[in-house]
Amino acid sequence: MKKIKTRDRILDTSLALFNCVGEPNVTTLLISDELEISPGNLYYHFKSKGDIVEELFGRFEAEMLDLLAVPEDADISLDQNGFFLHLMFETVARYRFLYQDLVNVLSRYDRLQARFKRLLKKKTAAFRVICESFRRQGMLEIDEEELESLCEQLTLTACYWSSFDTLSHLEDRESVDPGRGVYQMMHLVLPYLAPGEQDEVRLMSRDYL
Repeated sequence: MKKIKTRDRILDTSLALFNCVGEPNVTTLLISDELEISPGNLYYHFKSKGDIVEELFGRFEAEMLDLLAVPEDADISLDQNGFFLHLMFETVARYRFLYQDLVNVLSRYDRLQARFKRLLKKKTAAFRVICESFRRQGMLEIDEEELESLCEQLTLTACYWSSFDTLSHLEDRESVDPGRGVYQMMHLVLPYLAPGEQDEVRLMSRDYL
């Protein structure tokens, strides 16, 4: 079995702790204790907790940018959209510490602000590409003003769903269900879909509850 490098162990353990108790409540001493390594060993790899946060954000950013690269000329099906949303919420769940205290995290790590704003714009653009595909295929009827508002609402829900979902089980932050987020996102689009597609979404939604 391949031995996991200390640097990767630090990142994995930090991520688990950040997600479990919240990033502000985790110190480098707690991380080194959890890993059973000396603070000096941790410092050899990361000079501060901020360096760990930035490295984890880089991982999250790479995964999300890859996911959000939706082909503009593709005929996207409702099933594919559901799969896309599920992957997106699974990625958010893996790095949920970023979203559960988003404003405070970004205010303390200001170098991440522009990068996160770029992700928000990419999300809105991806949702628009998907909706445009639905409209082009005759599956969705919506005017330009409503489409812009819908894409912003989808971005808003995707951004803050993790915080909202956590409120229902504060005693167990590990209890995460991406399916409920997918359900909410699909139902935001539902009123604009053609009757046949609305029925399909209602059937699909049962799998996410």
